[in-house]
Amino acid sequence: MQRPRFELPEALVMEILSKLPVKSLTRFNCVCKYWCSSFQTPHFISNNYHNNLENDNLNLLLSRRDGNTFQLYFSQLSNEKDQNHIVKQNIHLPFFKNDVPSVYGACHGLLCLLDPSKDKAAIWNPSTREFKILPPFSIQRPPYFSPFEETYLTLDDVYFDHAAFGFDSKTDDYKVIRFVLLTFVNSEEEYPHPHFMYQVELYSLRRLILSFDMGNEKFSILPIPEFVGSFPEYYVDLLVFNGSLGAIVYPSERIDTSFDLWVTSEGLWTKQFNIKSISGVVRPLGFGKNGDLFLRDTNDEVLRFDASTQELKELEINTYLDHLRFSISLHAYLESLVRINGIQEIEKYVIRQPTKNASNEY
Repeated sequence: MQRPRFELPEALVMEILSKLPVKSLTRFNCVCKYWCSSFQTPHFISNNYHNNLENDNLNLLLSRRDGNTFQLYFSQLSNEKDQNHIVKQNIHLPFFKNDVPSVYGACHGLLCLLDPSKDKAAIWNPSTREFKILPPFSIQRPPYFSPFEETYLTLDDVYFDHAAFGFDSKTDDYKVIRFVLLTFVNSEEEYPHPHFMYQVELYSLRRLILSFDMGNEKFSILPIPEFVGSFPEYYVDLLVFNGSLGAIVYPSERIDTSFDLWVTSEGLWTKQFNIKSISGVVRPLGFGKNGDLFLRDTNDEVLRFDASTQELKELEINTYLDHLRFSISLHAYLESLVRINGIQEIEKYVIRQPTKNASNEY
């Protein structure tokens, strides 16, 4: 006797599939053309991302420098506590060979990689393995009139100092902001004296957070509240905590360091928790799943502070052969299907090397 055949509505099938990891969805592209095209729709991409957001499915990349080549590379960590966040794979970036790139923000699963000293930048989706090289700058400035020299100065050099990366919900677009230092000289002088000009300038007697609205492309000011002690007695690191802007405050004295975490919502700051007297900890690196805080100690090892049990544990990550161990940084991102109209990873740009400890290759 033939069993009755049950078919689920396509809308329900898509709802179920949107809860799966990006790795599985990438494989399911081969099932049928309908699935492949559905996975690329804004509605499905948004559902998948928000499911990852609700489930706190953070992925962690540890930024390091190779002890032999001095080149930047990433260690992708397991996000399971029972695996003690072991290194699953190391990811090298030949595109930035002989450069000094930094990660400027993680937004909707995308990372912005940029060397501020050179005109070299890329957007990368580690989940879909898509890589997009950004075009070179197109800054053209007319001669600048100097009231001091009472003459026009010509543009001599352009230097990219810092950058930022974010999403513009009004235009459904991603934007990269570059902070530019312009050098002008008097071309009529035999030994011209350089004149520097920033594209973005802000002067204040108070410590402020400069906020940029991606929609109207305007800057605004968010003051650091009065609870923060004066510099240099206290440091303030801006971090992302559960999708919100957080300020983690800790004393500059490195003996029995304590940490206060404050989170802002609509300009109002609220204290989330305090971590009291952790011996040997130098600075915070960032947050992982469930509010766990990752830190660097005086031996440049990576630790995890479990917010639920208040326990501090050293991770099994060997950093002894790293170059500039004090520059280790942590970057958390959510898996995402967001497309950037780039190319798939090739060894010319990205090389992945699974480790022996990894149970599954990505």
